[in-house]
Amino acid sequence: MKINKAEFVISNTDISKAPQEPLPEYAFIGRSNVGKSSLINMLTNHKKLAKTSGTPGKTQLINHFKINDDWFLVDLPGYGYAKTSKTSRRKFQKLITDYFKKRRNLVNAFVLIDSRHPPQKVDMEFMRWLGENRIPFSIVFTKADKLSSNELGKNLRKYKMKFLQEWQSLPQIFVTSASSKLGRDEILNYIERLNESLRDEIPKIMKENPSENKHDD
Repeated sequence: MKINKAEFVISNTDISKAPQEPLPEYAFIGRSNVGKSSLINMLTNHKKLAKTSGTPGKTQLINHFKINDDWFLVDLPGYGYAKTSKTSRRKFQKLITDYFKKRRNLVNAFVLIDSRHPPQKVDMEFMRWLGENRIPFSIVFTKADKLSSNELGKNLRKYKMKFLQEWQSLPQIFVTSASSKLGRDEILNYIERLNESLRDEIPKIMKENPSENKHDD
């Protein structure tokens, strides 16, 4: 997939105000400081589309970006940042939960994981929650350039073994580096294949369930 156009559409904390266009949607989420903004900028070939920050927990809104006028890339708040207040964590958790449970045009969640670290409890718990709620997801290992090939391979094997202790099979896995653009083509081509397979389904889903993307519990 070649990205010719990437534009910011809206930021909000209210899922009912998210775009209502019948386009497939892909969410990017991970622990705070996992390199999400850098990855989004790398994928879209746009240095400042998503704001990067050295401060963990900076993304506090649902950010929608329209890509090629054909699909939405969604930047979600990070999870698992211990220094965030309990009130803020509860607010972020509700925001994330509402998004995943109510967005009918969501096709896939890309869960970002820092490849430098061993399996983290918070990541495993979040993916378990996605699975329990039947939300399709893929794993994106970030910052692969920070490790030697041997170290990277060792960490990936640990994660796969940990994952298979609870799951029957592995989800789609991508290994990426924002600086070298490793994994860019693989992720974009994957999205393109999903878009093609669902070309006629998303408009039907939204038409049949017009209130699903709008109501608040």
